[in-house]
Amino acid sequence: MRVQKESARTLDKIDRHILRLLQRDGRMVMKDLAEQVGLSITPCIERVKRMERDGVIAGYYARVSPAAIGMNLLVFVEITLNQKSAKAFEQFRHEVLRIPAVMECHLVSGDFDYLIKARIREMAEYRKLLGDMLLQLPGAAQSKSYVVMEEIKETLELPVEGS
Repeated sequence: MRVQKESARTLDKIDRHILRLLQRDGRMVMKDLAEQVGLSITPCIERVKRMERDGVIAGYYARVSPAAIGMNLLVFVEITLNQKSAKAFEQFRHEVLRIPAVMECHLVSGDFDYLIKARIREMAEYRKLLGDMLLQLPGAAQSKSYVVMEEIKETLELPVEGS
């Protein structure tokens, strides 16, 4: 989704308040949202639609409990590629997008190239993910894994500055 470069600069106090509320409850009824931000329903809906159109609001979804579907194991994997070329990065990108267990993948600076976040059911599935998938990705030369023992905080809520 395309985000206009000036979107963050053009958000006023009410827009930011709307964003904070919708991040906490994306299913909030527009009437309630309007009341909480001090607008009538029509201007509130127009603001939300504008932020959706501008890409400020990128979408809505149901947040599923990993434990409820048996995805209890969270792992982070550092991947180092054996080549550092645009083609190598593109091939890796193309293939990692096809792995359902991978929730996030980031090209990073530092001692390795990619940081991957994956959710799986158990250690046997982790071994398969690492050996049969991640290390088979184009250019993958080395990995280092971190199995999460306790999740302290996980949120998708962004701090929307301003009052």
